[in-house]
Amino acid sequence: MNATSVDVKTVSFPKYINYNIPYLQKNFVGFKEAVAFKESQGKYTVVNTLGYLGKYQFGRTTLERFKIYNTQEFLRNPELQEKAFAAYCSVNKWILRKDIKRSVGKTINGIKITESGILAAAHLSGAGNVKKFLRSNGNKRFSDAYGSSIQSYLKKFAGYNVSNVIADRLATI
Repeated sequence: MNATSVDVKTVSFPKYINYNIPYLQKNFVGFKEAVAFKESQGKYTVVNTLGYLGKYQFGRTTLERFKIYNTQEFLRNPELQEKAFAAYCSVNKWILRKDIKRSVGKTINGIKITESGILAAAHLSGAGNVKKFLRSNGNKRFSDAYGSSIQSYLKKFAGYNVSNVIADRLATI
């Protein structure tokens, strides 16, 4: 061994603790923050290469559904982004209410189906694609332009308590 080598067998390392990682509970707040981190690393001003906007990476047509037309103002308004996410979850829960009732608790392609997984998958791909996936028992699949799939969202966002999301076809901001 030369003077600059270290025998790692004899070196003891202190236990690494990262105190900067917040603990997220498995409730709606934890759910929305987990989705936000996956979508934009939780950054309100992000616009991706496909033009999806904000912390939750909304498309323009989804924003227009909530009468949001000024995308620059949307990017500067965290409160509006949070309200848009909550409203979109309510609309998706209404659209998928029958599929949630039929599918939660089942296993499809090795993935246990949960309500939060379904809502996250709808955020990724739209409620219609989630319906197709669930009703085909996982045979009709969808992935976005970056390769994220309904299956990956069903798995990654499973098990959050989103029971406080009210299904509302006409949810507004």
